[in-house]
Amino acid sequence: MAGFLDAYGVADQRRERLIKRIVLWGGSAVVVAAILYFSLRTHSQERVVSQFFQELEHRQYQDAYKLWGCPENCKYYPPDKFLEDWGPGSQYAKTSSFKIEHVDFCDEGVVFDLSYPNTREDLGLWVNRSTNFISFYDTPRCPGRHLQLGAFLRSLFS
Repeated sequence: MAGFLDAYGVADQRRERLIKRIVLWGGSAVVVAAILYFSLRTHSQERVVSQFFQELEHRQYQDAYKLWGCPENCKYYPPDKFLEDWGPGSQYAKTSSFKIEHVDFCDEGVVFDLSYPNTREDLGLWVNRSTNFISFYDTPRCPGRHLQLGAFLRSLFS
């Protein structure tokens, strides 16, 4: 037996409110999940780059060389060349001056576009997502087209 007020649309109003709540909570959950995904998808690689610069700052060059993917000796990037590029006499000796200009997420890795105050060109570092090894990258962006949503939003609020 149906309730007395059901004939006046009370049940329909309850159903509409329930559907609105489900849609709003579901949409909110999707938005929060998307924000978390896009803000945390490069977190592991950002930690690797931060650790690399901390080890260079503390002059732990052997540990920094291991992060480069060279536990002992790399064939194409020997330790003396690494020290020439990153050691105390290099142009990048003061690693605290680096500024991350852009982080680009690629299929197999993450590209960090770094600027340094005394140089003209930005430095590109590649961090492989499967191994978390660092290497140089010749361009500051991944190949292909890119969605510039973050840059667009920053331009709106700056």
